[in-house]
Amino acid sequence: MPVSAAQRHDPQVTVLHGDHLPDGLDLGDARFADSAESLVAALPGSEVLLVWDFLSDAVRDAWPAADTSALRWVHTASAGVDRLTFPGLVDAGITVTNSRGVFDVPIAEYVLGLVLAQAKDLARTLALQGGREWRHRETERVAGRRAVVVGGGPIGAAIAGHLRAVGMQVDVVGRREFPDLPQLLPQAAWLVLAVPLTEATRGMLDAAALALLPPQARVVNVGRGALVVEDDLVAALREGRIAGAALDVFATEPLPASSPLWELPGVIVSPHMSGDVAGWRAELAEIFAANLARYRAGEPLANVVDMQLGYVRGPS
Repeated sequence: MPVSAAQRHDPQVTVLHGDHLPDGLDLGDARFADSAESLVAALPGSEVLLVWDFLSDAVRDAWPAADTSALRWVHTASAGVDRLTFPGLVDAGITVTNSRGVFDVPIAEYVLGLVLAQAKDLARTLALQGGREWRHRETERVAGRRAVVVGGGPIGAAIAGHLRAVGMQVDVVGRREFPDLPQLLPQAAWLVLAVPLTEATRGMLDAAALALLPPQARVVNVGRGALVVEDDLVAALREGRIAGAALDVFATEPLPASSPLWELPGVIVSPHMSGDVAGWRAELAEIFAANLARYRAGEPLANVVDMQLGYVRGPS
């Protein structure tokens, strides 16, 4: 049932954790789980579920067997909620909140760093340095180049702002602008994916979309791995139909050692870390603590996710 003003002051909280919570987070007499099996045992009678391990599928796996009759609110320590948008939770009408706002600037800084690294050929510079080889080269200018940022939320807006700060021309494509994307792709020097994973965005970068990009284009994905059809991206890279890619997220994580993405030229692989800066866990805890205080006081929660859309609905 959705959260309303009539709340108990000290709700039973269950935490799905993968690592230690920051000190000082007042959860009352909380229960802890680290797997689907232990979550099934912990959930009966719980009003609040904190999904601290936001990379886990334990909530989805535990849901059919768990007693969730008392559950009123689920909070995830992430911006994306794709691991929670399964029918059992969506159909239950339980309030879901996310950690919107923590990752915006760190991810934007990371994307800017990737764009500059690609344009300035830093990977080759470091490789040549490792071989003590002095080889003069020319690199690319980023000012005046066009980036298409797919994702109209706060993360996409922050990325656009950082890219514009170095003189790039930026098109931001939100949900309303999705039909315009095919017309924008042929102009893109960089295509940045920073959109939530929903049924509408899953596999959006496929062979047909890649074919619209110019040969000098590069793809940056800091959204979710399943936004990209990886086999199609690998083929485009191998055949030189695009110039490169910088990928922080993948369909399977950790990225298997057998993946060709590790060794393809022009590809930067990073382990889902674009938003993870020093102090990020404390910021995530602060967001939940503030919402828990609202819940205890019977006040409206912040960052409520529209579970039909799969993200927090922004201002219209």
